[in-house]
Amino acid sequence: MSSHTMEVIARIRTDFPDKFGIPRQSGLVETLEADIVFEPAYRNADALRGLEEYSHIWLIWQFSRSVREGDWSPTVRPPRLGGNTRMGVFATRSPFRPNPIGLSCVRLKKVVLSGPDGPRLRVCGADLMDGTPIYDIKPYLPYADAHPEAVGGFAREDAGETLQVEFPSELLSRILPAKQQGLLGVLARDPRPAYQNKPERVYRMSFAGMDVHFRVEDGVLRVCDVTEQNKPNE
Repeated sequence: MSSHTMEVIARIRTDFPDKFGIPRQSGLVETLEADIVFEPAYRNADALRGLEEYSHIWLIWQFSRSVREGDWSPTVRPPRLGGNTRMGVFATRSPFRPNPIGLSCVRLKKVVLSGPDGPRLRVCGADLMDGTPIYDIKPYLPYADAHPEAVGGFAREDAGETLQVEFPSELLSRILPAKQQGLLGVLARDPRPAYQNKPERVYRMSFAGMDVHFRVEDGVLRVCDVTEQNKPNE
């Protein structure tokens, strides 16, 4: 029997250089746009023929920042349960898995065939960090993939809190206009870890080349500064 090594076929370009702030699941913030750029060996328009007829696609990707060497743990502590309750790793979507593989459903906005890095895909609602390796892309099939009657276990309901966002216009103007709605959507979903609630703390989230500083108190997220993104070794 022949064996085949998994190969990275593409990488995603998003506005998140770090894990902090990335939506907890795909599809939660539809105003976020990203580009899937294929590796040179897979830049073949024929491989995308017919994909434009689908509204959504599945991405199979690697938790590249969560790869661990050695033994794996059969249980993890999901943040939505306060970080204290252990659940079986296969009952969660934790990045710390025997094989660090992720699965996301995103909306396909456009297939771009031309350009120096074409063909590429423009997608909406991704929950991936910038540069994440992608192993495969498959079309979403509504008749087979949608199960409205499904039961979601301890994650049966969306636990993301919707916050009121106060973002002074002079600070919001420091964000590129095309990126503003995506950022507002992320902030409204409360990017803090589920078990953190310190109103005196100033959080910093890197987004689209800028650092967004904010506090959260009484259900209101207040942006207090927007600065150029911190660079390594500076």
